[in-house]
Amino acid sequence: MRKNILIISLLTFLSSISGYNCKEVKSINKESEMIGMDSTQNLNLEKATFGGGCFWCTEAIYERVEGVHTVMSGYAGGHVKNPTYKQVCDGTTGHAEVIQIGYDPKVVSYDELLEIFFKTHDPTTLNRQGTDVGTQYRSVIFYHNDEQKKKAEYYKAELDKSAAWDNSIVTEISPLNNYYPAEDYHQDYYENNSNQGYCAFVIGPKVEKFEKVFKSKLKEKYSEQN
Repeated sequence: MRKNILIISLLTFLSSISGYNCKEVKSINKESEMIGMDSTQNLNLEKATFGGGCFWCTEAIYERVEGVHTVMSGYAGGHVKNPTYKQVCDGTTGHAEVIQIGYDPKVVSYDELLEIFFKTHDPTTLNRQGTDVGTQYRSVIFYHNDEQKKKAEYYKAELDKSAAWDNSIVTEISPLNNYYPAEDYHQDYYENNSNQGYCAFVIGPKVEKFEKVFKSKLKEKYSEQN
């Protein structure tokens, strides 16, 4: 029943999302850490890994979801160990920009996370989100177990059958075989750089739209702002 309700919700939503150009950022020679993951182990968190274009944008959205305790920007799906941002931006490593989420399934379900995923980017553009072009910006769901795989495939198939978008969904659904946290300066990027040009003019409007559409799923501190 929950799946059907979420599918209906998805079908009534018109996706609109714009991208940004990948720009070289000065490298920080400091190893990234999986901050926050260990401190919440007692909550029996589950993990989800999504790629929907720029990880700055995706991170800012999922950080606002009630039940999501950790969001880490990173790289997944490639063939180079411990890639740098510059390598990934060059499009030669096979990695996608992703976010890895630690969430409490008692508060927010994987189905709901999938709903947010499909509503907040364009899953019909191959290796592209807005003006960002390259395999690193591909739409992708990296599943952690068979249950996540089944749900991801179900939603993709149902949405394709419904013709929710004019074009077919090209979202990749693959097992998570590797994941590398991005450099420290990418973490909490929007929260730490909200006045920066791209954050103010691109991420900001997306976040505002998300907070209106998903008001019932927001963490209290963000809900109070709306």
